[in-house]
Amino acid sequence: MTRIISIIFLLTVSALAVAAQTRSLTAGVSRADITPSPGVELWGYSNRTGPAVSTLDPLYARVLVLDDGRSAVALVTLDLGRTFGQAQMNLVRERVRREHRISDVIFIASHTHSGPVIDEDYENDTLPEWERRALDRISQAIGEARSRMKPARIGTGYGQTIIGHNRRLVQTDGTVKMLWRNSTGQTTYPIDPAVGVIRVDDSQGIPMAILVNYACHPVVFGPDNLRYSADYPGEMARLVEESFDNKPVCFFLQGAPGDINPMLDKTPLKENADEEMRRVGRQIGREVVRVSRTINTEPAAAPEISIISEEMSFKNRWDPEKLKGMLVKAYGPNIITRYRRYLNDPLMAPVTTLVINRKIAIVGLPGEPFVGLQLSLKQRSPLPATFMTGYTNGYIAYFPTIRDAAAGGYGADTITTRVEVGAGERMVDRGLIQIYRLLGMLRDKPEQ
Repeated sequence: MTRIISIIFLLTVSALAVAAQTRSLTAGVSRADITPSPGVELWGYSNRTGPAVSTLDPLYARVLVLDDGRSAVALVTLDLGRTFGQAQMNLVRERVRREHRISDVIFIASHTHSGPVIDEDYENDTLPEWERRALDRISQAIGEARSRMKPARIGTGYGQTIIGHNRRLVQTDGTVKMLWRNSTGQTTYPIDPAVGVIRVDDSQGIPMAILVNYACHPVVFGPDNLRYSADYPGEMARLVEESFDNKPVCFFLQGAPGDINPMLDKTPLKENADEEMRRVGRQIGREVVRVSRTINTEPAAAPEISIISEEMSFKNRWDPEKLKGMLVKAYGPNIITRYRRYLNDPLMAPVTTLVINRKIAIVGLPGEPFVGLQLSLKQRSPLPATFMTGYTNGYIAYFPTIRDAAAGGYGADTITTRVEVGAGERMVDRGLIQIYRLLGMLRDKPEQ
């Protein structure tokens, strides 16, 4: 009996090995225009004088579907200030799982401050018309990407450019001065100048998708801009796509820019903000093109797309009743409808990790991580090709490091910081654990 079981086991292992060798990674891309009609309130600045009046450049949802022969994951980047509410994202996930056999969907927003306002919850669960239309178009775009699947190969590359600065200037006495705009190019620390690039090719080595990871707030435009715009990531994507004959889809994976602003933050329109936005986008875009052309993609011997998303529970940093009073004082009584979920205790924060072919890791946090968290993740990860993305699968405002929380300043100890001190480090730790788990390097039971 033991002999028969052993033979069956060996045959099973052999069959699995053959199946792994015969599987191939496939990928499909698509995009959808999700720009609202004029008249929608704009994200990011409380001192705007009115809603959007027109469109400077379209807002897109870009879709990359990866399938390893066992499961398929859709990566959706959004030219928006934040991702949609949990209920809305789950509706898309359920729809594409049912209609297109997509195992999971990861949403990543660029954090442009020239996109429409998105709330976590709405009165009577009534979504704005633009949002309902956008969610439908995203679901359709995922289906389109699914229908365009073809054998794919992946590679990574890295460059450097500096388009921003750390807006929290720590003084010699330990206090923080906010350096919103850095027109003199003053050296600040920390920043992460790394431009991470993931290139997805078809079987012939022709690029299908170029994914760009960089950490800097998309706030070249300020509150006087009343036009929809993807800000510098949109111009970057345009230049990259037009630099290749087949025009691959360029995705922006916003990093950890919670304390990073462009040098000429909130450039007034009268000071030629349009051209400044394009200049910044082209600067990073040229580096992306240069790096992309150096990447050698290769097919995976044993393709593997693995994902873990876990909700972490954090205490609210502030007393909810006191925070409620401060919000009303700062923004008026109607603000409570928008921020009522942030008054919860505890706050639930999903940490999402995607590992591709056991070589590339993307760790997503649901808010605005400070750049120190990104540097820590990359330094400690077992995979050299590790990328952090903020604004992923949710939005719970700022995640400062413990040191920054102690020093103070905007995003570190203000009402825009919701989670308890140390939450950012705990999320990085969870992302690292997820990477090790997906690599099979953590045991599920103790050694005998």
